[in-house]
Parts: sequence; structure tokens; C-alpha cells
Amino acid sequence: MRTGPGQDDSARALRIALVAGEASGDQLGAALITALRERAPHAEFRGVAGPRMVAAGCQPLAAAEELAVMGLAEILAHLPRLLRLRRGLERALLEWRPDVFVGIDSPEFNLGLAARLKAQGLATVQYVSPQVWAWRQGRVRTIARDCDLVLCLLPFEPAFYREHAVRAVYVGHPLADQIPQQVDRAAARRNLGIDARATVVALLPGSRQGEVRRLGPVFLETVRWLRERRPGLEFVAPMASPAAAAGFAAAATAGVRRLDGQARLALQAADAALVASGTATLEALLCRCPMVVAYRVAPLSALLLRALRLVRVRHFALPNLLAGEALVPEHFQGDATPATLGAGVLRALEDESYRTRLSARFAAIHHELRQGGAARAADAVLELLARTAGRGA
Repeated sequence: MRTGPGQDDSARALRIALVAGEASGDQLGAALITALRERAPHAEFRGVAGPRMVAAGCQPLAAAEELAVMGLAEILAHLPRLLRLRRGLERALLEWRPDVFVGIDSPEFNLGLAARLKAQGLATVQYVSPQVWAWRQGRVRTIARDCDLVLCLLPFEPAFYREHAVRAVYVGHPLADQIPQQVDRAAARRNLGIDARATVVALLPGSRQGEVRRLGPVFLETVRWLRERRPGLEFVAPMASPAAAAGFAAAATAGVRRLDGQARLALQAADAALVASGTATLEALLCRCPMVVAYRVAPLSALLLRALRLVRVRHFALPNLLAGEALVPEHFQGDATPATLGAGVLRALEDESYRTRLSARFAAIHHELRQGGAARAADAVLELLARTAGRGA
């Protein structure tokens, strides 16, 4: 374990700093904390945490929701606040002297913090690889310099890092371990009070306020488009946070039932889903729920992505990336309209051969991702600490 000047930490408990930036990072962080506690029962945890991480035993220095910003232009608008937060965290963590820093997703924030902490002698881990294989590939040089280890959730990622001399370990995705491979749709409907005979569409407009602001209106317009063609449809919208719920307040007047969290139950109960691009699409896949994926960023972000040709992959939805093909419909910016989204939902509801094919592919991907992710991640972190301690001996 690493120590600061003049300190003798040989007898103290293992200290682990974690920074998670949104609901999906909070889930990953909580699972990692639980797995680490099984291996190091007296370990201490501090950092930026959501409610799940706090419940798992992490002392919060700030709330995960404070980092829930996406898109190039959006980050610029929040930059002064985020920089102040990062400076404050840096001071607090350097004073605490953790044995390792684990940045969970949120690479724009966490990689910068990792650089500062590593320069002060701390071991650093990035849990969830940034999509450097997809866009802004030059970032891999920064990751090589500032991260001792990258924990990858997707099976194709370590090969990319090996080409750039970055230590990376595929750990699988903890969600694949948490979600059973056989979905009990009837039980999910009973838990949510949904009629077993209803045709249900789940709406997941995102966990960040910006996502909900951009996708919420078009999702509700899609509800109206669908109701004109299938009047009996029922709609549920699990909200990732109070802020997301506030941004989707119009759902109530549109006849959409909002849920407090419960995204997994909603996806297990639904016949199809309309989902913001991100971890929720993976959760839909693992729940065997056919989906249509939408992605909207600020106009300036979209302009930069296109003008600078920053994107290097054909697909952005996780199911399509994992399958290597257009498994589910994905719509970006102006292409995400009520007609295009609604048509995709209708196909997911009505085309039985398509639903059968999706279910089979979803099951195969679920099996591949089911690696005991949190346990493998905890083992990799502790192995890193053992190696760095050996170098310092």
C-alpha cells in the first residue's frame, strides 16, 4: 500500500477511492464495493457516490448526480463547476491517501482526476473503458500514461488496448450476472400491477437531465403516434432519479405511468422499449426486451462529431456493438422522430420472427457477458495493489 510522506500506513485498513458519475456507475460501484468487502472486510471507501454505493458502505464526498453531464457542448457549459469539484476531490483524496483510485465510467472527469492522483504516487484504475476504439482514439495515449489498469466490460476492448501497451482486463458486465438468464415476465407484471394481457411499451429517456430534456418530448410524441395506430397500448416510464422525473413531468398528462426507478422490472414486464443510448440498452437486452434506441446531443456536439469525423464505428447502441451488426434500430439526432421511433416499436411488437431472432441473439450475448464481473473487477484491483506494493518494497 502506498503512503504519504511521514506516514506509516502498514497497519491501517485498505483505502479505496471511487468516483461514479450516474445511475449506471452507481450500480457498478456498489457491486464492486460488495465484492471488495468480501475479500477485504475492513476496507474503507470514499468518493463520489450514488445511493447504491452509499448503501454498500461508501462515504460520499459528493453525489454521483453532480457528474451526470453528456456531450461536448454540454460539458463546456458545466466546466467551471466540474473543475471546482475535481479540485476539491483531489485535495480531499490526497489528504486521505487511498491505496487506489477507481474512476467508474465518466472518463472526461475521471481521467483528469486520475492524472493528478497518479502524479502524486497513487495507483489508478479506470472501470469501464471510454469508447476510444469508437471515437477520439488519440485518448489512448493519455490512458496509457494516467491509468495503471483499465477494467473492460466488453469482450472486444482488451485487444485494442494491447495494441497500445495499456494493461486492460475483460471482467464482463455485472448486470449480466445480476439479471437472470430466464425472464419471468408474468412476475414482473404482477410486481408492477400490470395486466398480464396488456401490450406494454417501456420508455427510458435517460438518467441525465440533458438526455431527458432532449429525448423526453420526442418520446411522448412517439407515444401519441403509437396510440393513433394501437389505441390499447400501455406505457410505463421508469425514472432513474428525481431530476429525471422532473424533466419528464409531461408524461403524466400523456397517460404514461412513471415509476420511481424499477427500470429492470419495467423492461422485464414490457413487450418493447424505447430507450436512450447507454447502459439502459444493455439492461433491455439482458431482460430480453426488444428495443428502439435513440441518441440526441446538443446541436453543437452533433456538429463537432460530424465535422471532425470523431466517430469511427458504424453503430452506437450497445446491442449493435456487441452483435457486430444492426440488431436493433438506432436513431441519432434529427433521425429520431416519432415516425421512425414509432415504426421501430411497432415492428418489435408485431413481427414475431424478428422477436424470436432478437431473443436468441440477446441470450447469446448475455451468456458471453456473464463473467462474474464484480468479482473479477475486485480481483484485478487487488492484484494491481499487490504488484504495485511489490514494486515499492
